[in-house]
This record gives sequence, structure tokens and C-alpha cells, in this order.
Amino acid sequence: MTVQDVRAFNRFYTNLVGALDYGRHLYAPYTLTEARVLYELAHATDTDAADLRTDLALDAGYLSRILNKFEEAGLIERAPSRRDPRRRRVSLTPAGRSAARLLDERARESVGALLGAVGPAERVRLAEAMRTIRTILGDGPAPDAAGEAVLREPHPGDLGWIVQRNAALYAAEYGFNADYEGLVARIVADYAEDHDPHLERTWIAEWAGRPVGCVMCVRDDAPGTARLRLLLVEPEARGLGIGDRLVGAVIDFARGVGYRDLVLWTNDILSSARRLYQRHGFVLSAEKPHRSFGQDLVGQDWRLDLHGTGR
Repeated sequence: MTVQDVRAFNRFYTNLVGALDYGRHLYAPYTLTEARVLYELAHATDTDAADLRTDLALDAGYLSRILNKFEEAGLIERAPSRRDPRRRRVSLTPAGRSAARLLDERARESVGALLGAVGPAERVRLAEAMRTIRTILGDGPAPDAAGEAVLREPHPGDLGWIVQRNAALYAAEYGFNADYEGLVARIVADYAEDHDPHLERTWIAEWAGRPVGCVMCVRDDAPGTARLRLLLVEPEARGLGIGDRLVGAVIDFARGVGYRDLVLWTNDILSSARRLYQRHGFVLSAEKPHRSFGQDLVGQDWRLDLHGTGR
């Protein structure tokens, strides 16, 4: 990837959404920067000029002129900051909130029209591509700010989330077709309809207030054997040790309820997951080429002796 690739994408996208086309009246009578300042003020509970300048990386003089214009138009009011009397708190007036709502409605209509020409399957790919760009380029809450992920039991709706996120992520990252979604749906449905809570369990990893990972431990057909299934970690939550904790939770649970072996099936293209399994002591026991989910793959069976291998 080159600098020119990034610049070409930027030109394409700004033209696509009309960021520089004031003829669309998206921001009229405001400039794009003024509209962004209104947006930030509409979504902030307590902010001041210094916060705006830092968050938007604006020149202090430029921001001051914008705020003066807004104050003259009756869109904002300024007062001493509650956090620091030396600063000036900025908040929208009722007229300012009306202006911000109008801009938001225009933006929603514009994006809605853009997505209207995109089919359901392509919307999934588009959303995942956008998520990938934001993750790689560093968007999202910092780990320290978000806190440590919590592993918990599934809440109502979480099993459906497992199906949806597996289907969407594997389609975006590996090109899997709807056959994979069908497989995941059957696994989840079987678990939901008939599982032994003493011998089988599902974990949801929650981070920054939303689910970002999952894994299942279910009984295998072989006596004394449990199976690890549907391990997943969202792209923006990778690198935080969540996958390691999910696999560890399955191992601890399976060992604790008396299983002798823990097995799993995966594909060789899932290199990060395979390294994770190896770190926990899993050993590759068999592999075989196959054609599944619209792809030519190499399936792999991995096994962990729960009584012969410590974590």
C-alpha cells in the first residue's frame, strides 16, 4: 500500500459523501468545520473551548472566530467552566440544538440514500471494511480507558449475536459464504435447545460496554471429551489478551468438571487462533484438505490432554 492509495481513497470518499459539495446543502449555512463543532457540542455534556480545540485539532484563532459567530447568532452560550474557572464552558442554546438536529437529519438522509443502493450482503462487507480501517488506524477507546474485558454468561440476544458476528467477520476476513452462517446457526441452536449447564457453557467477552468475543465448551461424541467451538474476538478488541482468556476459561471449566480431553476443529488459514491454541498446549492431531464455505481449505483437528498438560 502506498501514500497515493490512501490519498486516492480520501478523494473518492470525500466526493462520494459530498464533504466539499455545498450545493447539496448538507451543512448550509455552515462550513464543514462549523458543522463539526456543532456536532461535538450537541454530543458533549460538559466541554469548553480548550476541549474542542484539542479534540478537533483546530487552530485556537480559527475556533475562536467560529465560536464568536455562533454566539452572535444565538447558537451557543459561554460561562466559566465548572472544572476550571479559568476556562470557558461552551454549550448550545435551544436554537443551537435545533440547528444541530437539522444537520444531523440531513446527514442521516444522505447516508441513507447512499446505502439504499447497497445490497444486504454488501452492507456486511462494507461495515466490516470500515471497522477494519478504523481498527488498524487506531480508532476506538484506549484499553486503559475502556477497562478490562469481563467474561460473562450469555444474556438474551447474545446467542444470536454469536451467529451474526461469526458470519459477518468470516465473510469479511476470509470470504466465507452463507454455508458458514448456517453451520454456526445450527451449532448455536443445538446449544440453546439442549445443553447440560453442568457440562457445557458459553462465555461472552464484554469490553467497553458491549460484546467483543465469545467461545463455547460443549460435549463431544467421544466419551470424556469436550469440544471448544466458535472462538471469536472482534478486530478492535484483538491484542488485549481476550482470546487467551476465553481459551483459558474453556480449559479451566473442562478440566474442573472432569473431562479428560479437549478437542477443536479449525482451518489452517486461522493462523492467530492456531498460535493461541499451541500456547495453551493443544497438539495438532490430524489435517485434511476440504472445500467448504466457498473456499478451498485445510481443516485441522487439535487436541489437549487436560490431565497431562498444565496451563
